[in-house]
Amino acid sequence: MTKDLTVGKPLKSIILFMLPIMIGNIFQQLYSMVDTIIVGQTISNQALAGVGVTNSMSLLIIGFVQGLTSGFSVKTSQCFGARDEEGVKKSLAASLALSTVISIVLTFVAVYTTMPLLRLMQTPEDIIGYANDYIVAVYWGLAATVFYNLGSAMLRAVGDSRTPLIFLIFAAVLNVGLDFLFILEFDMGVAGAGWATVLSQAISAVGCFVVMFAKFPVYRIRLRHFVSSVKFYWQHIALGLPMALQFSIIAIGIMVQQAALNRLGSVVVTAYTAANKIDSIVNQSLAALGSAVATFCGQNYGAMRYDRIRQGVRLSMLVGIICALIGFAFVGLLAKPLTRLFSSEITQEILDYSQLYLLWQGGMYIFLTAIYVYRNALQGIGKSTFAMLGGAIEVAMRVLASLLLTKALGYTGICISNPAAWIGADTFFVISYLAVMRNLRKQQGMRLSADEPSDGDHIEVERAQPVCADAAFVGQEANRA
Repeated sequence: MTKDLTVGKPLKSIILFMLPIMIGNIFQQLYSMVDTIIVGQTISNQALAGVGVTNSMSLLIIGFVQGLTSGFSVKTSQCFGARDEEGVKKSLAASLALSTVISIVLTFVAVYTTMPLLRLMQTPEDIIGYANDYIVAVYWGLAATVFYNLGSAMLRAVGDSRTPLIFLIFAAVLNVGLDFLFILEFDMGVAGAGWATVLSQAISAVGCFVVMFAKFPVYRIRLRHFVSSVKFYWQHIALGLPMALQFSIIAIGIMVQQAALNRLGSVVVTAYTAANKIDSIVNQSLAALGSAVATFCGQNYGAMRYDRIRQGVRLSMLVGIICALIGFAFVGLLAKPLTRLFSSEITQEILDYSQLYLLWQGGMYIFLTAIYVYRNALQGIGKSTFAMLGGAIEVAMRVLASLLLTKALGYTGICISNPAAWIGADTFFVISYLAVMRNLRKQQGMRLSADEPSDGDHIEVERAQPVCADAAFVGQEANRA
């Protein structure tokens, strides 16, 4: 069933919506982590480092995809919040058409730029072959990633965060089995880990869309729903592109960071790879909170419940701070034991490097919390450009910190560069959010004063409709009436 986040207690709504996403995100990171562990345990430390080197490249392309599909779903959630079922159908159709084109273009661009990027990042020669084999396999299956993320985002747009969780758990279990099959039985090396991930996501994508069409009548589209104005399609791109560019811009900063790290040698890269995978799992509670905030704000923006948006954001920050403190305690206590899981060849030097990184990240999770809450709040109310600008600030801070601090402090400089980037982005996001909400409150006050509606529910629907509806479609319906 769909979940209306415009009613009920905000804290309860956000937490209940967040929990399935968090569990799903953890499973998604777990099967990425399992890829890395199996590679490290069955092949070598060099193979482990090779897979780790591709993290920033993966974010560059797959993060771009995630940003686009999340942006598309913001439009859908706004239509759902405004009770515009026809708008929801047309939004899904537009998203499917755009995603198909994007999948084809990105696949070829990604595959044929892989090796030049690895060279540009000064990847050590003993791991560059492993890195290329792994990420190229992932890129050839990019369509599976696109449609899995689109299906999950569309389900969340109407309040269903459980179905994506079910398919994520299934994919995680399947991925582990396929890893062993492809790497050990079929002797496919690190490429086998990439293909295992692709196949798992493809099956999950199919499952999400089957459930979507079977369970939610609001998503049962017809060919006519693909016929929308250019403006309506552009509205999706305008929401998705800034979010996509935000991820890609951040990825460029991480690639510069990775290049600085690569110069320190494959031992340091191995430690960073293990620590980064652990860090990614621990902060999934914050990522899930961000997804919940985006949908919560999107629906309430469509319904013009601006006071509810402000209340939800404040409560989300409280939840995020609690998650951040728990995460810090977790990495502080388990950094070394978890690092040992990644390879039978883990040395004390690798353990020390891994622990240092995790302590720096964990101690600053509160600043990461603010990014997820305020950035996703801005995205939910359609201000994706602010998210992109904040991402640019984050990149600039990360690049400067990586280049300057690494020269002065070595590996410690790498550890400090992420928190420095978070603090820079936080400053922009918080100021932007406060300014946007002040403007929305002022606009709402002017409308209410001018219209003096006698029926609050009527004016809410009437005012909300232009937020999501295709202008051409609205005009046609008006003419028919």
